[in-house]
Amino acid sequence: MKVMVGGTFDPLHDGHKRLLDRSFDLAGPGGHVVIGLTTDTFASRKVHPIRPFAVRKDELEAYIGRKGNASPWIIEPLNDRFGSAIESDFDAIVVSEETLPVAVEINKERRNRGKRKVDIHQITCVLAEDGRWISSTRIYRGEIDIHGHVLSEKTG
Repeated sequence: MKVMVGGTFDPLHDGHKRLLDRSFDLAGPGGHVVIGLTTDTFASRKVHPIRPFAVRKDELEAYIGRKGNASPWIIEPLNDRFGSAIESDFDAIVVSEETLPVAVEINKERRNRGKRKVDIHQITCVLAEDGRWISSTRIYRGEIDIHGHVLSEKTG
């Protein structure tokens, strides 16, 4: 099975790892995983600072390498919300609760272009100790670490 997944992955946190792990599980030993990694230009729309593409790519490669996944994989630049998912031949896309609407749009656009729809596999977001989602924004704000451990109490 050919599986696509995408994101900024900065910093690479436990929620991202769940997303990647699910992608490789779905692909299986005979499958293939395509990871779309947002370019610096596309990622600049984020509300927090983003490390350069090369740094984020190196971190992804190191994580995937440590996991020893059987499926071959590739990281491709993601210049917009859809990347190559509109035109590529693939079977499934893995998304989080937060990015599910993008996958729905991808299938709609694929249908408009006469392409077959792909299966959407949604993971549940990983919760931090405080019961809220682990997110890069929360990590950059200093609320939690990449594992969801609370670093400071926000009042207000």
